[in-house]
This record gives sequence, C-alpha cells and structure tokens, in this order.
Amino acid sequence: MSPFRVRAWKSDDLEGLYQLVSSSVPELSAWLPWCHANYSRQDTADWLTHCQRVWETNIEYPMGVFDAHTGSPVGGVGINKIDPATRTANLGYWTGTPWVNRGVAKYAAMEAIDFAFGKLQLETIEIVVHPENVASRRVAEAIGATFHGIVKERLIFCGNNVDAAVYKLRRIT
Repeated sequence: MSPFRVRAWKSDDLEGLYQLVSSSVPELSAWLPWCHANYSRQDTADWLTHCQRVWETNIEYPMGVFDAHTGSPVGGVGINKIDPATRTANLGYWTGTPWVNRGVAKYAAMEAIDFAFGKLQLETIEIVVHPENVASRRVAEAIGATFHGIVKERLIFCGNNVDAAVYKLRRIT
C-alpha cells in the first residue's frame, strides 16, 4: 500500500493546506507565484473554492496529495490547460517542504497521469517547467516523460515571459 493518497481538494482541507504551504513558502515561492510571503488562510480558502468550481465544470482537476496514515496534506498535483480538440493537457505538481525527497511528486504525478489517460481519455500530457527547477525536471524524467527541449518564452513567471523546459507523455494504446 502506498504511503500517499491523491484526491480532489475539499473545504475541510483548509487548515492542513494552509499550514503546509505556510511552512513551505521559502522553497515553493521560487517556482510558484501563488506561494508568497503574505500567503494567507483566505488565499487557501479562495484556492479550495476555485478547485471545487473547476472540478464541477470539468475545466481542470487540481488534487491534493495526502499522507495515507494521517490524512494530512503533503503536496498538490493537477491536470490543467485541457484542450479537448487535441486531447492534451498540462500536468503540474508540488511537494511541501517537510515531504521533499520522499517520492510524493512522483507518486502524485503517476496518479494524475492515470486519471488523465484513463478517466479523461487524453492522449498527451505536457510538463512545462522553469529550466532551473531541477526538482520538477527530475520528477518528469522519473515518470518517463520525454524531454522535448527548451521552448522560448513558453511560461509567464512573475509577470514575465520566460523559457521553459517541456516534457511530454503520450498514452500507450
């Protein structure tokens, strides 16, 4: 049995998610603009409301990653930027600082991929990360994603267009 569980975020996750993100600001804020020094419980509540809304409307699928024994959040994963015409989407993931190097992101990414290729019937998943985000790049490689190169100005990061390392996974039929 896995030490982690992936599921949709719920409003009951507010305090645990807030505590996890707050304890991880120095590390996460380097890569995730939503995670900043003034991160608040209201930011968490707004995020959880957003998550429920986009799940209900099938726009995107943000999920929490939880310790299977305690039920506490340990990270996040999601399928977003879904293009029904091409059956493609992006995969994103993050791990709370206390859980780094414990296999959280790899496990969560694999669960999200199974969801995307299975339930959503997508054909291609892209992982688009800042080229200097070595941890995220390692996860992409660990799950078998193919590196497609550095694409100029592919990301908007802190209001600026920046290059991105792009990885892809294709559904095997």
